[in-house]
Amino acid sequence: MSQRRQSFAERLATAERWALHLELRDSYGVENEADAFAAFRRGEWTEALELEDRQEWVELIGAANSRGVEVRRARIVSMPVTEYIRYEHAGTQLNVDAGEQVRWLERRQASDLRLPGNDFWLFDETLIQFNVFDGPGNWAHTDFSEDANVIAFCLAAFEEVWARAVPHAEFKI
Repeated sequence: MSQRRQSFAERLATAERWALHLELRDSYGVENEADAFAAFRRGEWTEALELEDRQEWVELIGAANSRGVEVRRARIVSMPVTEYIRYEHAGTQLNVDAGEQVRWLERRQASDLRLPGNDFWLFDETLIQFNVFDGPGNWAHTDFSEDANVIAFCLAAFEEVWARAVPHAEFKI
C-alpha cells in the first residue's frame, strides 16, 4: 500500500529510523482538542484527563520508540505565547514521557531560517506529510510529497530549527 493511502498511525508504524514534526502556528483549532482546550481555558484541565484523551497517541509513540524509531517535534512560537500554546506547553510532558523529543524555538530566533509554508511530518527520507490549516487554525487538508528536493529542504529546515530550539524541560513561557 502506498504510504499516501495509509493512516498516520500506519505511516508511523512503517517508519524505520525517525519521524520529524515541525509546527509553525501559534494557534490550532483542531476538533479533537476542542474539549480539552475549553477545559484548560476554564481552569479545569488536568494532565490526567489529557492522558485519557491522548492514550492512543502515547501508545503509538511508545510502539515507535520500541522499534528504535526516533520521534522529534519542534515548535516555533511567538512570544508572549498564545493561550493555545500555553495549553500545548502544559500537555507536552505527556509527549516527552511517551518518548517524543520536543523542542521549542521563539519565532524571532527563526527569522533568518528558510522554512516551509506548512507544518509537516517527515518519515525517514521517504515521505513528507504537510498538514495544511486555514486562517483560524482548522485542519484544511493534507498534502504529500516524495520529491527528494522537497524532502531535503524540509529536513534541512527541521534540523536548523532543532539546533536552535530549547528542550521542553528548559523552555519557560
